[in-house]
Amino acid sequence: MTYLRACSLSALQEDVPRRVELNGVPVAVVRTDEGVFAVNDICSHANVSLSEGEVEDCMIECWLHGSSFDLRTGKPSGLPATKPVAVYPVKIEGDDVLVSVNQES
Repeated sequence: MTYLRACSLSALQEDVPRRVELNGVPVAVVRTDEGVFAVNDICSHANVSLSEGEVEDCMIECWLHGSSFDLRTGKPSGLPATKPVAVYPVKIEGDDVLVSVNQES
Protein backbone atom coordinates (compact mmCIF):
# COMPACT_ATOMS: atom_id res chain seq x y z
CA MET A 1 0.00 0.00 0.00
CA THR A 2 1.40 3.39 -0.99
CA TYR A 3 0.71 6.37 1.23
CA LEU A 4 0.89 9.96 -0.01
CA ARG A 5 1.15 13.10 2.08
CA ALA A 6 -2.27 14.79 2.09
CA CYS A 7 -1.55 17.69 4.46
CA SER A 8 -0.14 18.52 7.85
CA LEU A 9 -2.05 17.44 10.94
CA SER A 10 -1.66 20.91 12.43
CA ALA A 11 -3.41 22.41 9.37
CA LEU A 12 -6.60 20.43 10.05
CA GLN A 13 -9.23 22.10 12.20
CA GLU A 14 -11.56 19.73 14.00
CA ASP A 15 -14.74 18.96 12.00
CA VAL A 16 -13.63 21.16 9.07
CA PRO A 17 -13.12 19.14 5.85
CA ARG A 18 -10.07 19.82 3.70
CA ARG A 19 -10.02 18.89 0.02
CA VAL A 20 -6.84 17.45 -1.45
CA GLU A 21 -6.05 15.66 -4.68
CA LEU A 22 -3.86 12.57 -4.54
CA ASN A 23 -2.84 10.89 -7.80
CA GLY A 24 -5.82 12.56 -9.46
CA VAL A 25 -8.28 11.35 -6.80
CA PRO A 26 -10.29 14.05 -4.97
CA VAL A 27 -10.16 13.33 -1.24
CA ALA A 28 -11.87 14.98 1.74
CA VAL A 29 -9.64 14.78 4.83
CA VAL A 30 -11.38 15.38 8.16
CA ARG A 31 -10.09 15.53 11.73
CA THR A 32 -12.67 14.66 14.38
CA ASP A 33 -12.48 13.78 18.05
CA GLU A 34 -12.38 10.13 16.87
CA GLY A 35 -9.34 10.57 14.60
CA VAL A 36 -8.45 11.60 11.07
CA PHE A 37 -10.45 10.21 8.16
CA ALA A 38 -10.22 10.34 4.37
CA VAL A 39 -13.13 9.73 1.99
CA ASN A 40 -13.68 10.32 -1.69
CA ASP A 41 -14.64 13.97 -2.00
CA ILE A 42 -17.38 13.43 -4.59
CA CYS A 43 -20.90 12.70 -3.37
CA SER A 44 -22.18 9.35 -4.67
CA HIS A 45 -25.57 10.93 -5.43
CA ALA A 46 -24.53 14.13 -7.20
CA ASN A 47 -21.23 15.31 -8.65
CA VAL A 48 -20.47 17.81 -5.86
CA SER A 49 -17.63 18.20 -3.38
CA LEU A 50 -18.32 16.76 0.07
CA SER A 51 -15.55 18.89 1.55
CA GLU A 52 -17.83 21.91 1.10
CA GLY A 53 -20.31 20.34 3.52
CA GLU A 54 -20.53 20.25 7.30
CA VAL A 55 -19.20 17.60 9.67
CA GLU A 56 -20.99 16.45 12.80
CA ASP A 57 -20.83 13.19 14.80
CA CYS A 58 -18.30 11.64 12.38
CA MET A 59 -20.65 12.28 9.43
CA ILE A 60 -19.99 14.57 6.46
CA GLU A 61 -23.03 16.14 4.84
CA CYS A 62 -23.43 16.88 1.14
CA TRP A 63 -24.38 20.54 0.95
CA LEU A 64 -26.53 20.09 -2.18
CA HIS A 65 -29.16 17.53 -1.16
CA GLY A 66 -28.39 16.83 2.51
CA SER A 67 -27.20 13.22 2.37
CA SER A 68 -24.66 12.43 5.07
CA PHE A 69 -21.86 9.87 4.88
CA ASP A 70 -20.16 8.10 7.76
CA LEU A 71 -16.46 9.06 7.72
CA ARG A 72 -15.55 5.63 9.13
CA THR A 73 -17.43 3.48 6.61
CA GLY A 74 -18.49 5.76 3.74
CA LYS A 75 -22.09 4.57 4.09
CA PRO A 76 -24.88 7.11 3.55
CA SER A 77 -27.28 7.75 6.41
CA GLY A 78 -30.29 8.17 4.15
CA LEU A 79 -31.76 9.42 0.92
CA PRO A 80 -31.18 10.71 -1.62
CA ALA A 81 -27.77 8.96 -1.59
CA THR A 82 -27.92 5.17 -1.65
CA LYS A 83 -24.31 4.27 -2.51
CA PRO A 84 -21.36 4.70 -0.16
CA VAL A 85 -18.31 6.83 -0.92
CA ALA A 86 -14.85 5.27 -0.85
CA VAL A 87 -12.97 5.41 2.45
CA TYR A 88 -9.17 5.53 2.34
CA PRO A 89 -6.65 4.32 4.95
CA VAL A 90 -4.96 7.11 6.92
CA LYS A 91 -1.82 7.12 9.02
CA ILE A 92 -0.12 9.91 10.91
CA GLU A 93 3.65 10.28 10.90
CA GLY A 94 4.79 13.23 12.99
CA ASP A 95 2.79 16.17 11.64
CA ASP A 96 2.09 14.52 8.27
CA VAL A 97 -1.30 13.05 7.35
CA LEU A 98 -0.71 10.21 4.89
CA VAL A 99 -3.49 8.66 2.81
CA SER A 100 -3.51 5.62 0.55
CA VAL A 101 -5.83 6.06 -2.43
CA ASN A 102 -4.71 2.71 -3.85
CA GLN A 103 -6.68 0.82 -1.22
CA GLU A 104 -10.38 1.54 -0.75
CA SER A 105 -12.61 0.07 1.92
